[in-house]
Amino acid sequence: MKEELVAPCGMNCNVCAAYLAVTHDVRSKGIRMMYCIGCRPRNKPCAFLKKKCSLLRKNEVKYCYECSKFPCGSLSAIDKRYRTQFRMSEIENLHRIRDEGIESFLKAEEAKWKCPKCGGVVSCHNGLCFDCDLDRLRKKKRLYRWDSKQD
Repeated sequence: MKEELVAPCGMNCNVCAAYLAVTHDVRSKGIRMMYCIGCRPRNKPCAFLKKKCSLLRKNEVKYCYECSKFPCGSLSAIDKRYRTQFRMSEIENLHRIRDEGIESFLKAEEAKWKCPKCGGVVSCHNGLCFDCDLDRLRKKKRLYRWDSKQD
């Protein structure tokens, strides 16, 4: 997992469906999904919070935990949605990065999101591995939701 793919808000783009769609070129395999290379590689401070945060717009913080308002209302709202729908927490990610360091965080994330079947990366957005679950992904009606049987 790459450090530059951890967004200021704590989103780990390494496990994002839109990032995995790019790296696995799913469009060429008949799957229509959004493509994204990550906030930092696109030179976007944060897709979720940039418009609402002057510190991010001005590149005055690397991660949101550096802000005196952490966690702000905007980050808390995104975090609630991600905890509910995608089984991850940007705020927990940021606490771990702050307290344990980015290298430790990335090692833990690699273990957490590792596909048990093939060793690829499982997406936080749908629980599917883009290496071995493309047939399942192709059949999904809601590409950005977990199926209950994946629990």
